Amino acid sequence: MKTKFVRSTICLLVALLSVSGMSEMTFAGQSAPVIQQGPALDLKIKYYDRALSAEGVLRESHFEETMLRRPGHVWTARVLPKFAKEQHAHEHHDHEERHFNPTVLPRHVALDGNVIKLEFVDRSKKEVINIVASEYENVNFDGSWINAYYLVDPQQVVTMPLSVKESSVAGAHWYEQEKNGVFQRVLWDQENMIPLEVETGRRDGTMLRKVSVKIISKASKETPWDNLKGYMQKEYSDFLD
Repeated sequence: MKTKFVRSTICLLVALLSVSGMSEMTFAGQSAPVIQQGPALDLKIKYYDRALSAEGVLRESHFEETMLRRPGHVWTARVLPKFAKEQHAHEHHDHEERHFNPTVLPRHVALDGNVIKLEFVDRSKKEVINIVASEYENVNFDGSWINAYYLVDPQQVVTMPLSVKESSVAGAHWYEQEKNGVFQRVLWDQENMIPLEVETGRRDGTMLRKVSVKIISKASKETPWDNLKGYMQKEYSDFLD
């Protein structure tokens, strides 16, 4: 299912780094892992996935997201085509019943003290949908603040061997490793503490996943999570039949 790929791509890409959803989970009531705080960034992230089946069928998918990273906050939003936005607005205007679709709604991950909070924002209906820890899997969130904030675990990346592949970005270095025919490469920007490229694939060419990260701005003033005054608070269970 493509929606599974949407929010869990990074977790799949860092499998060789032993960044497990279970081992990194930080649910409500639990303390978040302590790690050096990376700088505030505005990012555009491109995802690409290619798989060749045993039947010879080649499947490809790609999409983009924007991400705002601030101390204690991560806001991600899918880049949607114009017709999708118009359709969403039309459905709202006609008061049609709509199911909760976390793929197309902005996602806000925050640290409240040392506790993770997760919510999705529907601007067309002025609703904030709160997600409790037991529902994380339903919205493809692994519960890891580190994965949300850094995309990959910085401490795990630097334990990988340095690659012979040269970087064209000052201060960024390629790390690479391979196991059982599966390779992984990470171009890590140490100053900004973010991966600029993450690649995972099989040597036989049957699978390739790539994530490309572009830094748009280091400190824009936009903080959309502060503009939700008057929004109705809802729960994930409100959308269940």
